[in-house]
Amino acid sequence: MLDHKVFAALMAGEHREPFAVLGLHPHEGAWVLRVLLPGAREVLVLENPGQRRVATLHRIGDSDVFEAFLTPHPERLNYQLEIDWGSHRQVLEDPYRFGPLLGAMDLWLLGEGTHHRPYEQLGAHPLLIDGVPGTRFAVWAPNAQRVSVVGAFNNWDGRRHAMRLRPECGVWEIFLPHVGAGDLYKLEVKGADGTVQLKADPLAFRGELRPQTASVVQGLPNVVKPNEQRQAANALGAPISVYEVHLGSWRRVPEEGDRWLTYRELAEQLIPYVRELGFTHIELLPINEHPFDGSWGYQPTGLYAPTARFGTPEDFRHFVATAHEAGIGVIVDWVPGHFPTDAHGLVQFDGTPLYEHADPREGFHQDWQTLIYNFGRTEVRNYLVGNALYWIERFGVDALRVDAVASMLYRDYSRKDGEWVPNHLGGRENLEAIHFLRRMNQIIGTQRPEAVTVAEESTAFPSVSRPPSDDLQSGGLGFHYKWNMGWMNDTLSYMSEDPVHRQHHHHKMTFGLVYAFTENFVLPLSHDEVVHGKGSLLGRMPGDEWQRFANLRAYFGFMWAHPGKKLLFMGGEFAQDNEWNAETSLPWHLLDQPSHSGTQRLVRDLNIVYRQHAALHQLDFTPEGFAWIAHDDAKNSVISFTRHAPGGSFVVAVCNFTPVVRHAYRIGVPAAGTYHELINTDAVVYGGSGVHNAPLHSEAVAAHGREQSIALTVPPLATVFLVCER
Repeated sequence: MLDHKVFAALMAGEHREPFAVLGLHPHEGAWVLRVLLPGAREVLVLENPGQRRVATLHRIGDSDVFEAFLTPHPERLNYQLEIDWGSHRQVLEDPYRFGPLLGAMDLWLLGEGTHHRPYEQLGAHPLLIDGVPGTRFAVWAPNAQRVSVVGAFNNWDGRRHAMRLRPECGVWEIFLPHVGAGDLYKLEVKGADGTVQLKADPLAFRGELRPQTASVVQGLPNVVKPNEQRQAANALGAPISVYEVHLGSWRRVPEEGDRWLTYRELAEQLIPYVRELGFTHIELLPINEHPFDGSWGYQPTGLYAPTARFGTPEDFRHFVATAHEAGIGVIVDWVPGHFPTDAHGLVQFDGTPLYEHADPREGFHQDWQTLIYNFGRTEVRNYLVGNALYWIERFGVDALRVDAVASMLYRDYSRKDGEWVPNHLGGRENLEAIHFLRRMNQIIGTQRPEAVTVAEESTAFPSVSRPPSDDLQSGGLGFHYKWNMGWMNDTLSYMSEDPVHRQHHHHKMTFGLVYAFTENFVLPLSHDEVVHGKGSLLGRMPGDEWQRFANLRAYFGFMWAHPGKKLLFMGGEFAQDNEWNAETSLPWHLLDQPSHSGTQRLVRDLNIVYRQHAALHQLDFTPEGFAWIAHDDAKNSVISFTRHAPGGSFVVAVCNFTPVVRHAYRIGVPAAGTYHELINTDAVVYGGSGVHNAPLHSEAVAAHGREQSIALTVPPLATVFLVCER
């Protein structure tokens, strides 16, 4: 017989090892069966199969624990429970008759932090055990006193389904029969400090639509097979032109309450639009589950769950598959640098700072009021690395754009003296975060080499897009690409100047080539450049209306000719006039105006030309792919250069950043021949003035160190691409 304190602990939800008491246990040559069923009036034991009544369980004292001693059986009894709840009777399987679920090797790898796919073991997994349908739950909470699964299936009573602790690695587990896909659940965690909290599952594959915060039982998506075509499309020498999208405001349905489009509707509308404009990839602002719309997804609470705002995980997989069928790659923004303090999330998950640092000097982002992952903890690193692989392997995404890498690399990021803790060597680098990023990139590179990673990194940290060493302690960070924030800041600053003054800032358009080949750069005109009072790209251009559009077109031409992959935030392609508002649809009505539709057509044509001409993309990251013609004509605010491909083909680019037509402007060219305009951003069809060049025949007149040259008319506020017919 058990001490009454045991039953009191079960009733209070304070027993640390319920599996040692509940369920079927040998007792003096027979069996004793105990169940905890608050609210039950009568509990019968049924032999399964056959449904023969074996025994009636008796209530112990005034508790809700029921017990019966059963006659000996040659083997462990397979039983069910028939429960009288007063209003109805119900036959249920007993979760406490099932043994340990996770294997020793998986537990060892989880504890060591080297399990590449922790999501295969942790979280909620619908499955059959001994022919019984149900869901296996597992969660890491090593310092908790108790963890229970709660939901409508147990009246949200944390006493009913307390989990088994696997002390090898601090994982709690339980199999709940009758619980299946679509059921809502949370984890009731009694923390180390005795407080009880309701938490969303850190590895839930689906979540409720905000403001609700429960997790949803959802099967793990099947593996998406690697694709050689996608690997080629993501390669360093491929043309990569990215359309960055916030799914909630790209387009809405005003006739239905201004609702969002679903993933499937976006697949029908967004994918063809992107393909028509010639972009090669779509980049999605974070689609992880997040509670606050205004964070645009950058404060996620459900890293493993596609947000329910737009549909189900199956719907998101359909979106990705549709993009691939159209030849479009999918990049998702990924946020491993910080997480919000929402009570249902990771904060103080088991009553201790489990995922975050205890010291706010290490673990609190002052800028965003969020918490910083403890990258020094192996289980936390494994949680994040596994998540990166999850999106690639289970949804088929092509790339992860890693947010705010600079904030991860430096312990003093946005902190004053005394507000940060040096590393163990006394420096400012976050060595643990560096190790995490190298490991994450190595795992992706070895497990799914068709996928790539992109760093949003704004400092001079070296070798961000260079491979790490074999021991992960040195070398590069292992990213494939890095956003060129310096190029963006310099060139946007230049373009906002009045053309009269640009001659004094000429270096801002040329300085990027000093370091252009130190990293594999993406040229980003992202959402960050059209929010927080910055206005739209068009709004930052000086001059009257015609000049503002001409400036933007010239800038786009310069960008597409410049070494580096391209990224443009939605709305920029048709010169959105107001700052981006995440709460409304893009102003599609602007396309009724020729100046806006002309800009859109220019972006389409730039993408087409960019993809068709290897010189514009194949040697993006080597000096052999670029050569200046003239970078020093500050007086006229004109720059000219050539882009080259391995076979000897080339494209000449000439940019005029003043509203003055330059007649008979002579530039040296690489070869003799006839030069034709490939792109002229001043073309009438784009909304320009129509200044253009008929075919130009090179002359044996030396210029800019070349034997051949041409004298062209450079349109006002325009970029011209020229190709040579030899």
